[in-house]
Amino acid sequence: MDKKGYLLLADGQLYEGVLRGAAKASAGEAVFLTSVVGYMDTLTDPAYAGQIVVQTFPQIGNYGVVPEADLAVEPSLKGYVCRELCDEPSNFRCEGTLEDYLVKHGIPCLTDVDTRAITRHLRDKGVMNAAILTEKPADIAAAAAELAAMAVEAENTAGVEDIVPAEKPGKFNVVLWDLGAKADTVQQLEKRGCAVTLVPEAVTAEAIAALEPDGVVITNGAGDPADYEDVTAEIASLLTNKHLPVMGIGLGHQLIAESQGAKTRKLPYGHRGGNQPIEDIKTGVCGITSQNHGYEVDKDSLPENASLRYINRNDGSCEGVDYLDMPVFSVQFQPALTGGIAGGAKIGTHTLFDRFIALMGGNKECR
Repeated sequence: MDKKGYLLLADGQLYEGVLRGAAKASAGEAVFLTSVVGYMDTLTDPAYAGQIVVQTFPQIGNYGVVPEADLAVEPSLKGYVCRELCDEPSNFRCEGTLEDYLVKHGIPCLTDVDTRAITRHLRDKGVMNAAILTEKPADIAAAAAELAAMAVEAENTAGVEDIVPAEKPGKFNVVLWDLGAKADTVQQLEKRGCAVTLVPEAVTAEAIAALEPDGVVITNGAGDPADYEDVTAEIASLLTNKHLPVMGIGLGHQLIAESQGAKTRKLPYGHRGGNQPIEDIKTGVCGITSQNHGYEVDKDSLPENASLRYINRNDGSCEGVDYLDMPVFSVQFQPALTGGIAGGAKIGTHTLFDRFIALMGGNKECR
């Protein structure tokens, strides 16, 4: 017999469904994701730490568990919500059902709910704290008030804990400042001849300088950029070297901006999915990108040494910045997962990683 489960939002909205995955309660920030495919990417994306993810696509788990699609070793989200969870996946790479995977990693999943209704509610009211519950609250208002007052923890559990030296030599020595990096970021750099040394969130600018890198990549990660004051201060110190090439991705993009005096702010419901449109305002070229973030750099607060480069075509928010007095640029979207765009050009893996290589002395035309 199916066990009932519930999704309670901080504004008192309650949804009843079937509890699958780990049979436990869990609280976090409820967000929705518009991707049609890639649920393994979602489950293992470090940027979902502290969140309960609502899938807008109705059928999840159709191709089972495919370890090659993992972006991190362990999932870090707090809960999962979908309309239908597939029990009989079909794929030649399948190594088990998604429910077994969720049980193994202690992630509760609520199914058989109207995910479109939940998504519309979050679109209207904004993302908010929520909980997947095993029992219906006796006092819904009191339970919702407790959720509203809860501080959501989005601790980075995916990044390295110490300096990890490069495994092989390369043409360029790159330091990857790991705030919750996706696995393919390292792969894209190594593919371009880079020897990649990973350093943890708590690293100092002095320790990075001691590694004598040709360039630094500051990665994506989870949470509010305002909670990373120590990291931002170290980035500011690192960037006093006006000749060191630096590329920022996601959270790294936001922290670089803050280190130069810009402000960040929370978006009403964030950008999450593989269909986020952007425009390169320097070239006028538009593209569809993969994104997962709840905060933005306030483009009106950019300092004089920063030039807005990319915008989101839906809401005009900042998607990338070029810095005019140093070889530094950053993007909000995920460059290694960006799709093709109009005119046959690409904004993403090809252009942005190659552009970083160019700043280190590689292909000059990519700048």
